[in-house]
Amino acid sequence: MTDALDIRELHTVDEMVAASGVFESVWGSPDGGMPPNLLRALQHSGNYVVGVYDGERMVAASAAFFGPPASRSMHSHVTGVLPDAQARGIGRALKAHQRDWAFTRDVGTITWTFDPLIARNAHFNLEVLGARVTDYLVDHYGDMGDAINSGDQSDRLHVAWHLASPVPTPDPSDVVAVVAIPSDIERLRVEDPDAAVRLRREVRDAFRAQHDDGLIVGGFRTGEGYLFTRR
Repeated sequence: MTDALDIRELHTVDEMVAASGVFESVWGSPDGGMPPNLLRALQHSGNYVVGVYDGERMVAASAAFFGPPASRSMHSHVTGVLPDAQARGIGRALKAHQRDWAFTRDVGTITWTFDPLIARNAHFNLEVLGARVTDYLVDHYGDMGDAINSGDQSDRLHVAWHLASPVPTPDPSDVVAVVAIPSDIERLRVEDPDAAVRLRREVRDAFRAQHDDGLIVGGFRTGEGYLFTRR
């Protein structure tokens, strides 16, 4: 279903306004934390700022910026897809576009963060792409205040996607421990917000316990959870 979509690098102020509008619609807060002037500055200084168009309508946007020169990396800070354009493979198409864009600029690794409780993101990032967790960041962004994250601490997993050598899901024989997460934390936050808050703490504590035992996140398997292995 992505055949009808066009991923374009953005250049004009009007395009930045449209991308900021996408982020605002997705996160339910003014400009979604990415005002047009910031997107313009990122683009003008050579970073990755793109929109996904369905015809003449922008239905998704993404922004990334370069990491330290010696790391040959870039950090994918934000990607948003309008609700009525989701489940069309746009996220996968954007990652493929990012990968090609990075390779042409001698970048070998793309990093980003995601909420460890969102199972579909864990599946995509770890199972599908082969990125690997490098850190558990507690309340990384502080109080975000948008419609998605308001009322919850912003714990994030930091992942690195080594473009030339994605990491496969570990063999079951190598898995030492598993940390399970719910299949739909967003629904739980609406139906039982107190339970969602407790779950956040439980998963955080479980990650810490595995780390203290010398284990690392080796991958994720849908229906099971995060798979921990020896270093």
